[in-house]
Amino acid sequence: MNQLVEKISQLFDEQGAHTYGENITQTEHAVQCAELAVRASESDDLVTAALLHDIGHLLVTTDVAFGNYKHDAVGADYLAGFFPESVTEPIRLHAQAKRYLCSTESSYLTDLSAASLDSLQHQGGLMNEVEQQQFMQQPFARQAIKLRRWDDEGKVDELSKRRFDHYLPYLNNCINSDLKSDTGNDYE
Repeated sequence: MNQLVEKISQLFDEQGAHTYGENITQTEHAVQCAELAVRASESDDLVTAALLHDIGHLLVTTDVAFGNYKHDAVGADYLAGFFPESVTEPIRLHAQAKRYLCSTESSYLTDLSAASLDSLQHQGGLMNEVEQQQFMQQPFARQAIKLRRWDDEGKVDELSKRRFDHYLPYLNNCINSDLKSDTGNDYE
């Protein structure tokens, strides 16, 4: 297995038991989101994005109750050298996708969890029409919206009892080709 994938797995083993304002752990949430992507027959890249979308919470914690409000950018930046944009950009855009959905679907805002409502304010609040149009012009906006919906749905006990390691083949399949066989680099 690739050393980066092992490092990511270890990070979830060590930090994934933490919560961030939801009733499940980071690892449970990651697994549930990945499982939802698998059930939707999505690509390996989007399954990987679903699994890793909140890795920024594990890398840099700024709020004990709700995690890192910039976790989307932190996670995408960390993964950018190792995975294609089809993985990292939906991660980078998933908080903006929440802003978009809250602005365009009235029921979406009312269904958000307390943690998501809190972070919405720190991530820019509702989008105006110009911001909505700009968001939808982003190359991976539609994938980010799918990811965001799984993010909301992936907070339910019993959705998936699979282990995090079950999804590592998806990561291995979409890691940048020049890193696939790398077993010796240090990925700090």
